[in-house]
Amino acid sequence: MKKIKNALKRYISKYFSFIDNSYKRDAWVINKLKEIPKGGKILDAGAGERRYIRYCDHLVYKSQDFNEYDGSGDSVGLQTGVWDVSGIDIVSDITSIPVDDSSYDYILCTEVLEHLPYPDLAIKEFSRILKKGGKLILTAPFCSQTHFAPYHFCTGFNIYWFREVLKHYGLEIQEFERNGNYFDFVLLELVRTPTMFKKYSCMNIFSYFLYVFTLPLVLLIWVLSRITNKSEEQLCFGYHVLAEKV
Repeated sequence: MKKIKNALKRYISKYFSFIDNSYKRDAWVINKLKEIPKGGKILDAGAGERRYIRYCDHLVYKSQDFNEYDGSGDSVGLQTGVWDVSGIDIVSDITSIPVDDSSYDYILCTEVLEHLPYPDLAIKEFSRILKKGGKLILTAPFCSQTHFAPYHFCTGFNIYWFREVLKHYGLEIQEFERNGNYFDFVLLELVRTPTMFKKYSCMNIFSYFLYVFTLPLVLLIWVLSRITNKSEEQLCFGYHVLAEKV
């Protein structure tokens, strides 16, 4: 039964990515981790609950986080409720990690940059820590709602930011991909609208009726999301970037 549920979840996430846009991101990150040769040294920067540690058994893995987010934050926006950072190896500011220059072959940093007031300084620190020829496996949102507040400082990053900032700090983009497209993003917000209406409106009793009214539009836009022509260049959930220190 569990295998059936997991298979169904993967199917739904693959073809209805607006329900769980982490599916494509997870698949991309996991694939990159599996490609790393056995014994490679990797730092999971801003690791939080160490989401990908089980895919690093073949690597020399260390995690870093500032360990201040507790799941409830300031109660504004989207919060996790529970957040366990007890397994973090290095507790520090991500812009000043207490390790030597050129210490790591790889750095993994996923969905962290939007939580930093000075994200470019984190990129600078990654460049310092990476060995020459080392790789940075990086993901960040293009557009995100308030989450993990008060540790949410910007909504996201465009590919032009990655190109400019990574190059400035001696990192060359090897590949990148966009997660989702314009219509996927609109679908996510449509599906989320009744919940937001219930949370932020005094007329929350009507939130259930919104599902009935939005369903036809959801179906139409889902079709458009399948046949879109480069709408991801306009808007997407986020970017997956692989860069090398030159």
